[in-house]
Amino acid sequence: MGDSLRDQLLKAGLVTQSQAARVEQESQRKQHRQKKGGAKAESPEARAKRQKAAAAQAAKATRDRELNQARQEKAAARARAAEIRQLVDRHRLPPLEGEGLEYFNFVTFRKIRRIAVNDERREKLRKGELSIVWFEGRTAMVPADVAAKIRERDEQAVIAYQEGPEEVDENDPYKDYVVPDDLVW
Repeated sequence: MGDSLRDQLLKAGLVTQSQAARVEQESQRKQHRQKKGGAKAESPEARAKRQKAAAAQAAKATRDRELNQARQEKAAARARAAEIRQLVDRHRLPPLEGEGLEYFNFVTFRKIRRIAVNDERREKLRKGELSIVWFEGRTAMVPADVAAKIRERDEQAVIAYQEGPEEVDENDPYKDYVVPDDLVW
């Protein structure tokens, strides 16, 4: 019984010489891979370390995605601001100077502001042909179509002007007394 299983199978004629050689090569390759570390059993410490590294990498990827999204949002906001600035600079009406001017008062960010107007501009504001834009701390009057483009980019940049009276409550004792919003003092 000193013969190996390979020798016994060869003597019995159950396998050929080439089949036995192929099996031997495979077993040698398997042993070589095990020595190199390919099929080692992983220790619990190594597994925990690997899982911790994977979790850290996933957290870093999430954080990087959030930062990238924030950068993209800032870049988009800067681009919108540049577009608004360009529209306002290109289409604003020149400020009025001289005598006979009146001031049109409007509210923005809970403060009353005013802009110089003449009768023509006041009438165009009332009709909705002109709009007031408040952007980067400055006021400007622009045509209504330009104001619509600006409103698409920033709702708060265009000052809303209501032409008609607001809804009146039926029980309001002062409903018959309309107070004009364009009083000149």
